[in-house]
Amino acid sequence: MYQRYVKRILDFILSLAATIVLAIPMGIIALWIKADSPGPVFFKQRRVGKGKTHFNILKFRTMRGDTPHDVPTHLLKNADSYITKSGAFLRKTSLDELPQIYNILAGQMSIIGPRPALYNQYDLIDARDKAHANDIRPGLTGLAQINGRDELPIDVKAKYDGEYAAHLTFGMDLKIFFHSFSYVFQRRGVVEGGTGSIQEPNEQKPSN
Repeated sequence: MYQRYVKRILDFILSLAATIVLAIPMGIIALWIKADSPGPVFFKQRRVGKGKTHFNILKFRTMRGDTPHDVPTHLLKNADSYITKSGAFLRKTSLDELPQIYNILAGQMSIIGPRPALYNQYDLIDARDKAHANDIRPGLTGLAQINGRDELPIDVKAKYDGEYAAHLTFGMDLKIFFHSFSYVFQRRGVVEGGTGSIQEPNEQKPSN
């Protein structure tokens, strides 16, 4: 009941409220981005959604217009040289993710769920297939994000995503939602552009 109906209703109501409450702050951010460097305000990138369908995720643009489009930041040479001044702040505070409230409103994403993979991150997509994590909507934040975020190896990240898909409840979503704030404010577990490798899968255990 919750997964099939209530979760989507909550996503719609909360994302609609967020578009109203955050309209002025997002407008200020948009003006800053335009003043800081030439190019569009939003950055679109093809990601994998529920059932492995593709959609364009929205973010505030944090890099120059000539940055390679579908290359993770950690694979770019001299990646820092591509990041704008406004972009450095937006990345540090995770404010670049705010436009994803429109993806949530459109039903392409949920507030809580596995972070959507790039369409060409085949290893992560395959690992999530085995864990049945591609069967649910991706999210703004998820169980993997509060248990290591970008530092997690791909198979461990997929393990958390699968655990979430198998035990999707309102209580789980509430726990992830509030725990996510500590990760954002403390910038814990961030590796620019993607996944790191800190422990072997059998050594990494979910926190309660």
